[in-house]
Amino acid sequence: MPKVDSTSGQDGARRELAGRVSVTLRPVASPTSLGLFGLAAATFTLSGLQLGWVPPSEGRHVALVLVGFAAVAQLIASLAAFTARDGTVATVMGVLALTWLSVGLVMLSSPPGSHSPALGLLLLFSGVAVGLTGVTALLTKLGAAVVFLTAGLRLLLTGVFHLTGSAGVKDTAGVVGLVLFLLAMYVAWASELEDATGRTVLPVGRKGKGLTAMHGSLLEQTKDLATEPGVRTRL
Repeated sequence: MPKVDSTSGQDGARRELAGRVSVTLRPVASPTSLGLFGLAAATFTLSGLQLGWVPPSEGRHVALVLVGFAAVAQLIASLAAFTARDGTVATVMGVLALTWLSVGLVMLSSPPGSHSPALGLLLLFSGVAVGLTGVTALLTKLGAAVVFLTAGLRLLLTGVFHLTGSAGVKDTAGVVGLVLFLLAMYVAWASELEDATGRTVLPVGRKGKGLTAMHGSLLEQTKDLATEPGVRTRL
């Protein structure tokens, strides 16, 4: 029997498929800045409460800030990031949005200055989830990774406070929250400048695919498109 050239057959199948299938990419504005500004607002406001800048009687007002601004901003950023094909940012913004929403709702339904072990368990989970996303972000954007790792630590400390009621842990969480505020503001602004100018103005530590996203050709950025969620047959 004559030998069948499988390579030629595959090439022909690819050419035939390319003539039938098209993938349309839609440019969108980066949602990273909005999400990080939401994170900055949440951690700064909550740190004010934890460090005594805001009296405990204002706790419900802090809760409204977490629900009405931070959670909404980060949820919008999460949904937009999914459409922009950035699963890392989409995941972390979604987890943070739902975390702030939960914190706000618990604070609204609890006496001022109290702590909740149930909320503490949720914050421990959120801290680990956000921290793992920070480790993932180390592969592409160091600046965002540092923000997410710090956010994970901040959530873990706040969770420990809710489990133990320790004033020292609460103060430590508040201080880490201020550091997180500064980091989030910097990376948010740097990302906004990138979006506005089309180039890196303030360094955010891009590498790997993160660097290709800003400086790579269209071919380099889309060469793996066929295996991305929404294009491949299974998630």
